[in-house]
Amino acid sequence: MQVFQTESKIIITCNKRLSPYLQQEVEALGFDITRSFSTGVELVGTVNNCITLNLNLRCASQVLYHLKSFKAADPQELYDRLVEIEWEDLIDFSGYFSITSNVNNEHIRTPLFANVKVKDAVVDRIKAKKGIRPNSGPELNKVVLHLYWQDDRAEIFIDTAGETLAKHSYRKIPGKAPMLEALAASTIMSTGWDKKSTFINPMCGSGTLAIEAALLATDKSPGFFRMNYAFMHLLGYNEQVFFNERRALKDKAVKNIDFKIIATDLSEDAVDIARKNARTAGVEHLIDFAVCDFAETAVPDAPGVVMFNPEYGERLGTHSKLEATYARIGDFLKQKCKGYKGYVFTGNPDLAKKIGLAAKRRIEFYNGKLDCRLLEYDIYDGSKREPKTT
Repeated sequence: MQVFQTESKIIITCNKRLSPYLQQEVEALGFDITRSFSTGVELVGTVNNCITLNLNLRCASQVLYHLKSFKAADPQELYDRLVEIEWEDLIDFSGYFSITSNVNNEHIRTPLFANVKVKDAVVDRIKAKKGIRPNSGPELNKVVLHLYWQDDRAEIFIDTAGETLAKHSYRKIPGKAPMLEALAASTIMSTGWDKKSTFINPMCGSGTLAIEAALLATDKSPGFFRMNYAFMHLLGYNEQVFFNERRALKDKAVKNIDFKIIATDLSEDAVDIARKNARTAGVEHLIDFAVCDFAETAVPDAPGVVMFNPEYGERLGTHSKLEATYARIGDFLKQKCKGYKGYVFTGNPDLAKKIGLAAKRRIEFYNGKLDCRLLEYDIYDGSKREPKTT
C-alpha cells in the first residue's frame, strides 16, 4: 500500500469557524480545494503532500488521508471490512498505533467500543500475516487511525498529524486562559493585516497573539517547533522528504522586520511568560515587551493593528470591573490609536457595548464552545461614532 505516493482524498480539519482561513493557507501552498465545510476542507493528494501540509498549516487540527469507504451497519460488519485492509503494509508489527473516531451508529453507545473494533481488526490482520501483533493505546505519538462512521457508512483514515496541529508547540507556559494558537493565527488573518505595519497587543497574557503575529510577519511556520508526527511511523516513510520540507521552511523564513510588534501587560509574571514563549518560538527579538497598564502602551505613528483579547467574564474576572475595563479600552482606542484598525476579541456582547465605538465588522469565532466575536473598529479623529456616509 504505497500511501506516500498514491493520491487519495485528504480531509484537513480545524476548529469551527476557522475554515475560511485554513482554506487561504491550503491554497497559498498550491493545493486545489475540492470541498469546504464548517470544520475543514477537502482536497486530493498523497501522504507526502500531507507532510507539507502538516509542517506549514497554522489553522489546522488534523490532516486525514483516506484509506477506504465502506458500508457497515453494525460492529461486526465494521470489523469484517477493516480486517480486509492490508494493515501489515502500513504498521510495523513491532510498532504502536492508536485510534480516534467520530461515530453516530445505533449500535454504538460509546466511541470507545468502535475504537476497540478497529483495533481488533488491525491487530488480528497483522498477527495473521506476521505472527506478532503491534501494541495499541491512547497516546497519539505514533501511527494514528481515524474512523468516521455515520449510520451505515464508514470511512477509515490515517491521521498523519497525530497530536493536534492547533497547538504550535512553542507555548511551554500557557498562562491564564490562553487563546489556542490556531485561533490566534486565524483572528490575525481575519483582520487582513499586511504583516508590514505595526501590530500592538495590549493585555497580552501569555503572548500568543503577538507571537503569532511575529511568526506570520516572518513567514515562520509551526513545523519549525515540532519533530514528531504520526506519518513518521508509517511503513514506507522517507525521512528525506520531511527534512527537505523543513529546509524549505527555513529558506523562506525572514529573520528580521522593520516595524514594531508590541506586547504589554500589567502583570509582570504574564510578560515574563510571554517572553519565554517568544524565546522558544525564536521571535523574542522581534517583539517589544513592556509591563504597564494597557492604557500606557506605546503607540507608534499609524497605520497598524491594535488587538485586544480581554477577559470576558466566563472564566476570569468580575463583571463590574470588566465593564470599566471595556470602557477604558474604547477610550484608549479613540484617544491613542487614531489611524489604526482596532480589534477586540470577546465572548460577551454586553461588555462589548461598553467599548462605546461602532463596530465596522463582527467576525464570528468560537473559543472552545463559547460563541465569540472579533470586533473591528476604524479609529477616526473626533467622536466615538464612525462618521456618517453621505
